[in-house]
Amino acid sequence: MNTDEKIVIAVASDNHYLIMVAALLKSIEVNHKSGELIEAWIIEDNIPRKRKKKLEDSLDLTRMQIKWINNKEVIPSGMQLPSDRTSYPLNIFMRIFIPHFIPEGTKKVLYLDVDMVVNTDISKLWYTDIDNYVMAAATDSICVYIKNNVKNYKELGLPGDSKYFNSGLLLINIKKWLEKDVTRKVIQTINENRKYSFFGDQYGLNVNLVDQWYELDPLWNYYASGDHPAPYIVHYFHRKPFYTSYFNNPHYKELFYNYLNQTKWKGTKPVGELRRYIKKGINIIEKIPVFLKNKFNA
Repeated sequence: MNTDEKIVIAVASDNHYLIMVAALLKSIEVNHKSGELIEAWIIEDNIPRKRKKKLEDSLDLTRMQIKWINNKEVIPSGMQLPSDRTSYPLNIFMRIFIPHFIPEGTKKVLYLDVDMVVNTDISKLWYTDIDNYVMAAATDSICVYIKNNVKNYKELGLPGDSKYFNSGLLLINIKKWLEKDVTRKVIQTINENRKYSFFGDQYGLNVNLVDQWYELDPLWNYYASGDHPAPYIVHYFHRKPFYTSYFNNPHYKELFYNYLNQTKWKGTKPVGELRRYIKKGINIIEKIPVFLKNKFNA
């Protein structure tokens, strides 16, 4: 433990998924016992001030500092969002820009997808030694190897039997990331291989970081479809627990609501499929200008 140390985390969310940010940050707060201040950067997409206050009022701000930053401020000059063919929100790409806005002097940052809850002290992950790596991540439990999810790995000259990681959790070595110009390389890779980048940022990161990442215990990024009794982090990959159509492990749904009910979202009921489909439609529409911009600037 080092109470002079600061644990720096980053997430990205729009208003729709702010409910998950609340559960995630509360889970981190509840289980953090080692005393370090947590600095939480939230990359937001025009979330109303009233909703931001609701989140802040849900947390102990003496233990966790909230730093809001608009997604338009995150993208460095001379760069632009890549375009993919999925219905995921544009903010999935925000993780690749994080090392460019985190204040100078910060050595590392922990990125977390908002569809997670943390069930142990986050400091246990924070002190992972990544001095010799660009980042740390957990191997994807479904697509274990590059050959499983990078369909054009042979054309790219990649070893098919190298491990493939899920990008929902990234413990980033900021200095090495910037030295290797990872962000620009990932954007270029996605744009040049659009028909293969089904999981846009994840595809680009795996293509460019073969053998440059440290493999974490899989319990740090454990899918909600599993049945482990005590994963360090539950990742609600696929259907989210605040939808009525959630179909994964019911115990993990209870975990989510246990944390959520300690926030100002206490008592919130699950939402139906219509909301989910409307959100997916909006995501697709928002990607059209990005695609056209990339196409005409190519």
